[in-house]
Amino acid sequence: MQLNPLRTLGVLACAAGLLVTAHAAPPHLHKPAAPAHPAPAAAPQVRDGEAEARLIEVYKLIGQARSREALAKAEVLVRQHPNFQLAQLVYGDLLMAQQGPVRAFGDVPEAAAKEGGAMLAELREESQLRMRALRERPPANAIPAQFLQLAPKNRHAIAIDTSRARLYLFENEPGQPLKLIGDYYISVGKLGIEKAEEGDMRTPLGVYWVTSNLDPKSLKDFYGAGALPINYPNPYDARRGKTGRGIWLHGTPPAQYSRAPKATDGCVVLSNPDLERIIKAVEVRTTPVVIAPSLRWVNPNSVETDSRRFADVLTAWREAKASGDINRMLGFYTPDFTVNGKSRADSQPLLQVELNRTRGKAVELKDLSYLRWTDSADTMVVTFGEVPTGSRTGPVKRQYWVRQGLQWKIFFEGVIG
Repeated sequence: MQLNPLRTLGVLACAAGLLVTAHAAPPHLHKPAAPAHPAPAAAPQVRDGEAEARLIEVYKLIGQARSREALAKAEVLVRQHPNFQLAQLVYGDLLMAQQGPVRAFGDVPEAAAKEGGAMLAELREESQLRMRALRERPPANAIPAQFLQLAPKNRHAIAIDTSRARLYLFENEPGQPLKLIGDYYISVGKLGIEKAEEGDMRTPLGVYWVTSNLDPKSLKDFYGAGALPINYPNPYDARRGKTGRGIWLHGTPPAQYSRAPKATDGCVVLSNPDLERIIKAVEVRTTPVVIAPSLRWVNPNSVETDSRRFADVLTAWREAKASGDINRMLGFYTPDFTVNGKSRADSQPLLQVELNRTRGKAVELKDLSYLRWTDSADTMVVTFGEVPTGSRTGPVKRQYWVRQGLQWKIFFEGVIG
C-alpha cells in the first residue's frame, strides 16, 4: 500500500518543501539511519541530533510513498526513543494509514483529539519548526552578525534563533574562520521572548555568557542532563530596568525527549543528548550566548569594516587612559556610567587611582572580543585582558558600549577575572 503524501500527517508537516525537493542535512545529521529490523536488546549510544535525523529520514520516505520502509524505521526509532513524542505521533499516523487514509497530523479519534488538542497543536508546531530550520539552512561559511570578533580563548560560541527554535554551536579555532559544528531544536518561554521582569514566562534577548556548569546530580530530574546558567540580567538589561534571574540552558525530564516550542519559564531547553553535546564543548565564562528573535547571517568579511572602526575607538580609549588625563578619559563614558557597580561620582576617584598607576605606560588589550547587539540602541560587549607595559598580567575586564549619535560611549565597566 502507498500513502498519499498530501493526506498523511507526517507529510503535511513536511509538505513545505523538504520531502518534494531534497535538501542537504546539516553536518551533524549526516548519519546512517537505523536498520529496518528490531533493535538489539542493549540500548544504543544516543548521539546529539541522531533522533531528529532519523525522524527526518522517516519524513522523506513518506514523501517518496515508501510507506513500509518509513513504518519500519519509525518503529525502531520509537522503540529506542520511547519518550520522543513527535516520533510516536508520526509512527501512529503510519500505523493508522494501514487501515485507511490519514486525514490530519495526529489522526486520533475525535474524543481523544478534543482531550489532547493542545498537545497535538504543540507537536504540529514542533514538527514545522524542525522542518523549517532544516530546510532553510544558513548560507555556507556565514556567521551571525553579532560575532564581530572572538578571542582565541573563546573556543566556542552559541547563537540562538528563537523564530526557528534553533541553537547553533560554533567552534573558534585560531587562524580559522568561525565554524558551525552543530545545530539543535530548542524550547523557549511559554509567553515567548523579550523577557522584561521576574516571572513573565519569557526568554531574554541579548548577548550573554555561560557563567557556570551545574552538576546534574545536584539538580532535580526536571532539568535533565544538566544546566548552563547565563548572566541574565546583563548590564544592558539592568540599565533598562529588566529583572529576573535563573535563566539557564538545560535538559528535559526523563519522560520527555523534547518539549514544546514554547514550554519553559524563560530558560532555553534542549533534548538531553543535545545538551550533553553542548556541555562537553563549551567553556564556563568564555562562551558567549547570543539569543535573537531572528539571526542575520553574514559573510565573515562583511563585518571586518565595522570591526576595524570599533578597534579604532578602543585604541583612542586606550591612549586616553595611558595619558593619565582624567577628563580626556571621561570623554569616553556616558554621564550615568558605572564601574564595578559604582556610580560615576563614586567610581571617578577609583579611575583616577588607576590612571595614576598606569600614567605614561601603554596599555595592551589581550584576548580581545567584541559582540554587537542592536535593538532600540546599538551596543557593543567588549571583553579583554588589560596589561600595562612592563607587567605580565592584568585584570580581565568587560565593557558595555552604546552608540550615541556618531560616538561610542561606555556605560558599564567591570572586572570579571
